[in-house]
Amino acid sequence: MPVRVLIAVLVVLLVVLVAAAADRAVKVIKRERRRREATRRLAAAAAQAETRHRQRKAAEQASGALTSVMPTIHDIDTRHVDKPGGTTPT
Repeated sequence: MPVRVLIAVLVVLLVVLVAAAADRAVKVIKRERRRREATRRLAAAAAQAETRHRQRKAAEQASGALTSVMPTIHDIDTRHVDKPGGTTPT
């Protein structure tokens, strides 16, 4: 009788150990899947941010190039308009 009890206890312990190992394996697999997904999302967000940054820099350079070609308001002499009926200065 004690041998049968010992075998039953060993079988129960074996089942518990296998269940615990399976549970741990499932958790590790889920954690790795979440990490891979987070890494993929982070890489996509970084690529999108880099693209936006490059577009902003290009727009900034284009704006700088445009203002370097077009004269600004300060480069043009101001016009003086005579008052109606007044004399023109000589």
